[in-house]
Amino acid sequence: GGVYRTDPKEEEMTVSGGFTQTIDWLAFTLPKAEVADVITLIGGDWFQSETGFRGYPVAQLMTEGKTGVGKLGTGAPRNPKEVHVDLSAGIVSQWDETKLKTVLAWIFAQKGHVTRIDVALDDREATVAVETVRQAVEAGQVVSRSKQFKVIQASNHRQGVRTGETLYFGSRESQSMLRVYDKRLELQSRGREDAASYGVRWEMEFKQDRAQACAKALLTLDPEDWRAFLVGVLRSYVDFRETTREAESYEKYRAPLLAWWEGLTEGFRRCRLVVERIQQRLDDVVAWFAHALSPMLAVVVACRGDQFLTEMIYAGTKRWNQKHYALLKQRKKVVTPYVLHLKPRT
Repeated sequence: GGVYRTDPKEEEMTVSGGFTQTIDWLAFTLPKAEVADVITLIGGDWFQSETGFRGYPVAQLMTEGKTGVGKLGTGAPRNPKEVHVDLSAGIVSQWDETKLKTVLAWIFAQKGHVTRIDVALDDREATVAVETVRQAVEAGQVVSRSKQFKVIQASNHRQGVRTGETLYFGSRESQSMLRVYDKRLELQSRGREDAASYGVRWEMEFKQDRAQACAKALLTLDPEDWRAFLVGVLRSYVDFRETTREAESYEKYRAPLLAWWEGLTEGFRRCRLVVERIQQRLDDVVAWFAHALSPMLAVVVACRGDQFLTEMIYAGTKRWNQKHYALLKQRKKVVTPYVLHLKPRT
């Protein structure tokens, strides 16, 4: 489960090469649901938030690794039983095909609505550079329904090193948007050990009705038709052809495809749905704990005493699962001490 394959050649292909796809974000709203049922479906360790979320006064949070964040909101006065959930890439990209389809089927069975879903198509070997795409746009060789296009460059000002360039087609306010960027550079700047296995990412963000349609297609289509659907959606949004900005519209749509674009989309038609394996680092957990929980922990100890804290720690060991045991194995490694930088109150 979790990986779409089409032929024997793909069986030999490693994740570090070829073309792959991942689900990079999932958000949905349920008109009526029990929070406990939603949490059981998604899994993970959730805790009550001190603040609301997207206008919902009651919220719960869940973290997974360094980048995985889940947010759940409910209790809105207009409909107290309504539940809204946002799940970032660090969570949903680790779901296999069975888990993903189980969640989507349950959402639709509850008459829920998928409000956002992001699909990332990865050109793992970077056969087409981001610069190639930008130059084609500047040359007027893009045929797109969207008139908006912008480029955002990122750099590390301390090291004087450019960390990437992202091309945006469309706007955040529309129901569809496309981002093209060098995923390898982004992960290298964040210190990810697996950065070399990535290349250029084409990330499609769908919202509202288009998110719902995309989610239903993912749930109902077989792998081959799902890939064809994705490439069709991508090409209906942007197409790169041997044309110019001055050409008439009918001439642009009849012009032959640029060779690199034809090869890239053909590669995406053979892509595999992969399950990301993001290992949680003990250093990251320690840093998150110290930053997020230390103030509330101090309140608990001040009110209940050290004995309550000892009892709570003992009870926590009884709830360890595979994730916690994996972190426990890292205790033999050198762990960077986390130092709290306390600012004096004025």
